[in-house]
Amino acid sequence: MSVKNILVAYSGEYMHSSALRHAINITRYHDGHLTGVVRHGMPKIQKRFAGQVPQDIVEMLEQADADRITEIRSLFDAIVAKSGLSERADFVDLETSAGHSLTAYARHFDLIVTGAHTETGEEHLAADPDTLTLYSGRPVLAVPPDYKAEGVADHALIAWDGKRCAARALGDAMDILEDKARVTVLEVGKDTVPGTDTLLRNLERHGIDAQLVNKPRHRSIAQTVLETTGEVGARLIVMGAYEHSRFQHNLIGGVTTDVMAKSTVPVFLSH
Repeated sequence: MSVKNILVAYSGEYMHSSALRHAINITRYHDGHLTGVVRHGMPKIQKRFAGQVPQDIVEMLEQADADRITEIRSLFDAIVAKSGLSERADFVDLETSAGHSLTAYARHFDLIVTGAHTETGEEHLAADPDTLTLYSGRPVLAVPPDYKAEGVADHALIAWDGKRCAARALGDAMDILEDKARVTVLEVGKDTVPGTDTLLRNLERHGIDAQLVNKPRHRSIAQTVLETTGEVGARLIVMGAYEHSRFQHNLIGGVTTDVMAKSTVPVFLSH
């Protein structure tokens, strides 16, 4: 996957500024083009009480959103201009209430960069990393709040279980992994995943000198992934996302959500 067209979901929130700044690092490193997008949906109160909200209140909400989007665009333009990438960046206000889907729009890009879940009351202006990962068909890079890096990561950890989603993530990340000085392949469990020797050989053919780490499952898989990331000094986690259904995931949770919620480094996800 050649990374030339990067989409960053940016809603102007503090927690999403880390995603924008890291997307700028990626764009500069790959000599690519950056598109910022704000997902513009219907406010929660308007959606919840559809048909019951007086027209003057609807107009007030719409004007508030228009003012906020103008502010978000200005913030995006200022940060991009400071980075020197104004000539290779644009910004899109995607009005999802008019039938424009963010997941469909994102399919036209090589990589989607986004921040964490928002809890500020402006959910209708922010992207959901879960939904993007599940339905866009493109890899998603989830950047944690307060993450700061001068450039792209030089050490990646691959969470490997031999399943379909992990294989998809590995394939989507291959060009990125080829640029890393170090790659760690992590397996969790007492037994080695069948075919791991073939995986390591194939990575070597791509010029990737990967080191295998096997950790027993004493704690949750997510905790083991996060702890190992810190132990080896990795600055990027590559993992398959949502191996079971969305219903199961919402019901019982999963590794993907736990890693995204607690990681201090960006997480590269594919489904």
